[in-house]
Amino acid sequence: MTNEFWPALEVESWQDTRDTLQMWTQIVGKVRMALAPPVNHWWGVTLYVDATGLTTSLMPYRDGGLEIRFDFVEHALIATTTRGETRRVDLRPMTVADFHREFDAMLRALDVEVTYRPVPVELETAVPFAEDTVHASYDAEAVTRFWRSLVSADRVFSRFRAEFDGKSSPSHFFWGAFDLAVTRFSGRPAPTHPGGIPNCPDWVMHEAYRAELSSAGYWPGGASEGVFYSYAYPQPDGFAEAAVSPAAACWDSALGEFVLPYADVRRADDPDALLLDFLRSTAAVAAELADWPRA
Repeated sequence: MTNEFWPALEVESWQDTRDTLQMWTQIVGKVRMALAPPVNHWWGVTLYVDATGLTTSLMPYRDGGLEIRFDFVEHALIATTTRGETRRVDLRPMTVADFHREFDAMLRALDVEVTYRPVPVELETAVPFAEDTVHASYDAEAVTRFWRSLVSADRVFSRFRAEFDGKSSPSHFFWGAFDLAVTRFSGRPAPTHPGGIPNCPDWVMHEAYRAELSSAGYWPGGASEGVFYSYAYPQPDGFAEAAVSPAAACWDSALGEFVLPYADVRRADDPDALLLDFLRSTAAVAAELADWPRA
């Protein structure tokens, strides 16, 4: 592995771009939520890492379908229908309001009619997309590096998922929190989640966490270059105090999760192996302390 596959990406160097991009992905994600069939734990609303960026995958529409892709190589948002029509919006420095306007115009040009709530979620301040003129940054080089980090994380997450025989999510990107995640389930129900997420109805969390789980992910925040995280719901007794590996991992009491800095992963001799160790170790602790059923 080289830094080409695990690139450096200081949070401070692209934070404005990251925050703008999060708003853009929320706009596209809300269209996916409106068009795609609902799937347990909100799996039907996520985006997926692909060969050039993030995609909705094919969404049903009328008698055909629609796919919307963020291309972080050519830096374009591309919408394609199964009728063979394609439209694009160039990704460049522009406000969320302008992106929202151009995006809706692109859908109209494709004769796609979809209704969605045009307000961001899971943020302390939720400015309607059409009114957001604060977020307006786009550093193309930083976004490409972020996409490359997602490609590497997705590769390891997919391998980790394949090691588990029970119910597990795909490796998928949640636009609400702006993180890539993979989740295992014990097969048992969980107590009702307390909710309390900013600008997000409690019933959203009730559905997300209605089953006992162990979840891990990658978030481009929380440390100098972002973090990998792992948590369990409900959190079993002794989880926060448990010994996990690798040595660079630790418990973050503010987040209520184990974290492993992205910078430690990318600098490792074998980044994939180090991250896989973290995923395996924390999931094993969660399953052992909660006495998950065994095959």
